[in-house]
Amino acid sequence: MAAVEIKVPSAGESVTEGILSRWLKPDGAQIKSGEPLFEVETDKASTEVPAPADGVLKIGVAEGETVEVGATVGTVDPSGSPAEAPKGKAGGAEPAPSSASAAPQAPPTPAPSQAPTAGGNGPMAGEPSPSARRLAEEERVDLKSVEGSGRGGRITKGDVIGAVEARGASPAPSTPAPGAPPSPAPSAADGPARSGRQTRQRLPLIRQKIAQRLVQAQQTAAILTTFNEADMSAVMALRGRYKDAYKEKHGVNLGFMSFFVKAAVEALKAFPAVNAQIDGTDIVYNNYYDIGVAVSTERGLMVPVIRDCDGLSFAGIEKTIVGFAKKARDNKIGVDDLQGGTFTITNGGVFGSLLSTPILNPPQSAILGMHSIQKRPVVVDDEIVARPMMYLALSYDHRIIDGREAVSFLVRIKECVENPERMMLEI
Repeated sequence: MAAVEIKVPSAGESVTEGILSRWLKPDGAQIKSGEPLFEVETDKASTEVPAPADGVLKIGVAEGETVEVGATVGTVDPSGSPAEAPKGKAGGAEPAPSSASAAPQAPPTPAPSQAPTAGGNGPMAGEPSPSARRLAEEERVDLKSVEGSGRGGRITKGDVIGAVEARGASPAPSTPAPGAPPSPAPSAADGPARSGRQTRQRLPLIRQKIAQRLVQAQQTAAILTTFNEADMSAVMALRGRYKDAYKEKHGVNLGFMSFFVKAAVEALKAFPAVNAQIDGTDIVYNNYYDIGVAVSTERGLMVPVIRDCDGLSFAGIEKTIVGFAKKARDNKIGVDDLQGGTFTITNGGVFGSLLSTPILNPPQSAILGMHSIQKRPVVVDDEIVARPMMYLALSYDHRIIDGREAVSFLVRIKECVENPERMMLEI
């Protein structure tokens, strides 16, 4: 029976490539159709790809390699026999031969498309991947001294990173990689990297994309921020009265975010320009309310989108947020969860932020920032009282939203939060 090719699946129409970050099964393992096989990291999310069939895995692309959508990264042989896994090795890409006591093996013959690295009669290194070669040139690592852990002894980027870290512990001059420019003379600036005081690692693809989008927002939009503050007494009192009954009925806690999502929907309905976006010389008004909620993860800030918030109850919003939080912890947030969105809410208050100016999430035209709740003296009915107050910030694109609209929008948010019954009665 013919082997089944393992291909990189599409991860959205705007995604053309990704990084094969991790094999979840070792080379030669017996696998079953549908079980997680490897992870692909794109500029939007990290996705587990399932096995396409039952059989024995043959890995074709090493971890850390950039792969295009539709590329073949290995095969599954339905009639193959599983290889015996080396002791002490769990998962991951193909292991290198272990100890000297192992039976000697003939060196692998390079494929026609792979030429061995030049090096005279010295030890031969496997053909490095493009990313490994680039990093070796940047770090002035002699590839002849690097043992490849990839398929057929191929040198991966991880191998080069390991060589750099090892060099930091025991600095020594290195020979430039083949084809690399001559190394500059050592200087004081080189000291920290060689002495182990610095660590270099690849910027994750998702953080690269975040950086690009933030810079794009700053360069293309006329961003302005307006501020207000909200008295959280009414919301806190409401939550205090009904939190136990609410959780018993709906299975989730009544959080602050659902109040702000509902308030945002009411404000967006009143001021449609805040829910719009610029497309060339056109203004596109969105007649739906898909609100992104910023979530901090180990891989960076992600903004999963709660769809059609105007049709959701408070419980529906809370359950969706809890689902996103679980996905974030399990690294399961997918591209579909992150695409779209007409407005974003970010809560820096969970980290203790008192005040900030959030950056737009293109192509959206506005973003609401929530902050820490602190008791502050305020004047109520001509008396100074202590109230739990939260600063609110609305950053907006002044090209499409006027100051009057932005200020009025934020006042509407304040009114809804300070009088939560208005949202329930839709007045």
